Amino acid sequence: MIYDTLDHIDRYSLLLPGISEGLRFLRQAPADIAPGRHCLSGDNYANVDLYTTREVNPLGYEAHRRYIDIQFLLSGEEEILVRPVEQLDCTTPYDAGRDVAFYRHDLPAATVRLGNGAFAILFPHDAHEPQHAVAHPAPVKKIVVKIALPTTLSPLQYTFDNPQ
Repeated sequence: MIYDTLDHIDRYSLLLPGISEGLRFLRQAPADIAPGRHCLSGDNYANVDLYTTREVNPLGYEAHRRYIDIQFLLSGEEEILVRPVEQLDCTTPYDAGRDVAFYRHDLPAATVRLGNGAFAILFPHDAHEPQHAVAHPAPVKKIVVKIALPTTLSPLQYTFDNPQ
């Protein structure tokens, strides 16, 4: 995971080209950008969503195999819980069509606060539970940029489902 602000996006220019493109998109996104899907280059895209944060996210942690997430709030604040995927218990097996698996665990997690220009880059091994309220549930406008992993790296060799 990478956590920083848009003031420092040049630090990440040597990462995958899609990450640089996604960060530039976030920097240039107007506050009134329309909700929905916005195409970037190749298989990269951004989802803009409006919702109210929650005390508890009933879905739990999520992790992806084909995409890296860059999460950013245009308005409001939210907390995201983050844990390594291999430390979690799978509750919903990987769905290739949606590129997501869901997990649970009751151990403490790292907490990342989005808002005020902060973004988080979440890689396939970074299970994350978004949409947590900071003080109380409140509306947010969020952009999640989805960066396709290069075919030379995909599928990455991560353990997504804990064998029991």
